[in-house]
Amino acid sequence: MVEELAQAEDAVAACLDVATWAAAEHELIAALDAAHRLEQRLAAVQLALVRELDGRGTAVAQGASSTAVWLRDRLRLTVPAARRLVNLAGTLDAAAPGIRRALADGDISLEQAQVIGDTASTVHAAAGAEAADKAVGVLVEWAGQFDPALLRRLGTRILDHVAPDIAEAAARAALEAEAHRSARDRHLTLSELHDGRLRLTGSLDAETASLLRAAIDPLTAPSGPDDPRTPGQRRHDALADLCRLTLRTGQLPEHGGEPAQIVVTTNFDGLLRQLDAGTLDTGVRLTPETVRRLSCDAAILPAVLGGAGQLLDVGRQRRLITGPLRRALVLRDRGCAFPGCDRPPRWCDAHHIRHWADGGDTSLGNAVLLCAHHHRHIHHGDWTVRLDGDGRPEFVPPAWLDPDRLPRRNQYHRRT
Repeated sequence: MVEELAQAEDAVAACLDVATWAAAEHELIAALDAAHRLEQRLAAVQLALVRELDGRGTAVAQGASSTAVWLRDRLRLTVPAARRLVNLAGTLDAAAPGIRRALADGDISLEQAQVIGDTASTVHAAAGAEAADKAVGVLVEWAGQFDPALLRRLGTRILDHVAPDIAEAAARAALEAEAHRSARDRHLTLSELHDGRLRLTGSLDAETASLLRAAIDPLTAPSGPDDPRTPGQRRHDALADLCRLTLRTGQLPEHGGEPAQIVVTTNFDGLLRQLDAGTLDTGVRLTPETVRRLSCDAAILPAVLGGAGQLLDVGRQRRLITGPLRRALVLRDRGCAFPGCDRPPRWCDAHHIRHWADGGDTSLGNAVLLCAHHHRHIHHGDWTVRLDGDGRPEFVPPAWLDPDRLPRRNQYHRRT
């Protein structure tokens, strides 16, 4: 087997040197189809190997706690990916031979094989082996037309085709099995990257998915016609808005007797000069601009550091714009004051027009409500904000956007 796989590897490596630009379009399409079939056939070989190694207990014999953990180190996979590989290998081993054959022939993908295997198991439990074999045949045929998600939905009614006499009762069982799988597979993984960022991966059950969509979808719309963010960036910022709102509720569990909070340490003189970076309590460094933006509407924990960095004094916590002052700000601005933005007050920070580190006071005449996106935009962009004669905020665009730099106001909240 090793020799045959080595020959296949050499053949694939030779394809990498082929000049794709010189091939005709129909040749490229045919090559793409062939590469896809080869990928599925190799996946079938890999799953057979994983199943055999798992059955022999090779991973435990070599000191790993499980086959998934062993695969993570051996193949440099994430644990969830390795676990899915082991589970799928077991599913196909126990499933009807037709699934393994279809995968080996390149007729179905790995994801489709998982769907067909899950569905066949449910049918087998409800209607027996013969009906399960028929279901596999039907689903393999459908796999040539439908992606895994639609194939799974169609699979919930497969008994209408292979065992109509028990279809209704079995459909309920299939839905229950799907709910059980969803609950079993639910997880959320936070992977720290080297620069303080997090990579989120996971699988949400149906109920949690609907909750997340209900909460995040209204916040993912573009903030205006000139919003440059991609859909992925808008979802990221919407999640940040949800976290900010949750922190403002004051209803999170306490940590060490204190409400949930973010602590940033910075040098006060450097903050005044807009030169000093900050450090989160997790050790992650922040740019000076980010520190100044966070200090607009945050719980400030003044920490006085000596020359060697030793802690000399910690002041008591104070919020800059809260209580009656924030309520007055909400009544005046009614939401994010940036032109064209429809974000309501609860999604907004209170921004100091003249930063407090520059001597700006904490007053209604020196504050404006901004959503998280436009708060960053004001701190990092070329727009300026001021109050006009009637005390309402107006925004002056940069010269590259409007050579006349005519002030603009948010009319959305006034209309609504």
